[in-house]
Amino acid sequence: MFALFFVAPIVFAVVDSLFAQKSSGLGLTAPTREFVFMDNYVAALSSPAFLASLGRLVAFSAIEVPLMVVTALALALLLGAAAARFPRLFRVTYFMPYGVPGVIAALLWGFLYIPATSPVLQLLGAVGIHANPLSSDAVLFAIANIALWGFAGYNMLILIAALDAIPSDLYEAARLDGAGEWRVIWHIKLPLIRPSIVLITLFTIIGTLQLFVEPLVLRPLTTAISSDYTPNLAAYNQAFTQGNPNLAAAMAVIVALLAFAFSALFLRIVNRKGNRAW
Repeated sequence: MFALFFVAPIVFAVVDSLFAQKSSGLGLTAPTREFVFMDNYVAALSSPAFLASLGRLVAFSAIEVPLMVVTALALALLLGAAAARFPRLFRVTYFMPYGVPGVIAALLWGFLYIPATSPVLQLLGAVGIHANPLSSDAVLFAIANIALWGFAGYNMLILIAALDAIPSDLYEAARLDGAGEWRVIWHIKLPLIRPSIVLITLFTIIGTLQLFVEPLVLRPLTTAISSDYTPNLAAYNQAFTQGNPNLAAAMAVIVALLAFAFSALFLRIVNRKGNRAW
């Protein structure tokens, strides 16, 4: 099952990226499948639009990853504090957006981003603040907001589970020694939930590099999102609009390698720091 549903699709994508459909003459005959080796990769990396989409994806990751980790960590620490009121209610409330499918979430926020249908933007406009979240300067942050809304609660629960696993004796000993809440957080909670912080950061890095649903759904609502706004959107366009699945496979492999490189780099940095004291 692992080989069939995990390994086989990867192998198929890599193999497919090494071929191309060639038409002969006036196109009256069926195209032939020819081995072109790295030509699809050269074509993808020679495309200014695809390179721009890669840069846009890196910029999105730089925005989304720290924002996601800090938000999830802040929520977990707040709900894990001894003074927190109704923690179970708020845990469920913050987790609920994760149960909303990505397409539905993008549609909901799309209505909130359009001034004609958004009560928030209409209220801001009434006081003289005219905002357009779907403008070319702000649309990347608008997409990041949707992702944050959908996944911060999920990452928060991972951190809360790690906090709940910390023995209460450590808290009692720290408070007997006169440690305040901030010292407890810095010297006990953060070091002991470090593996979980690393885990949600890794999940977020991989998730941001898979950005597809939000720009696809928001694209009809704004001219700021093109058909190749992200690498995955560009691959989708090549496969199902341009009829070039081989080039699309090459683009997909490039994104997968980028995700692997970013994840490996992050883990290497974390492991180096892990050998030192927190």
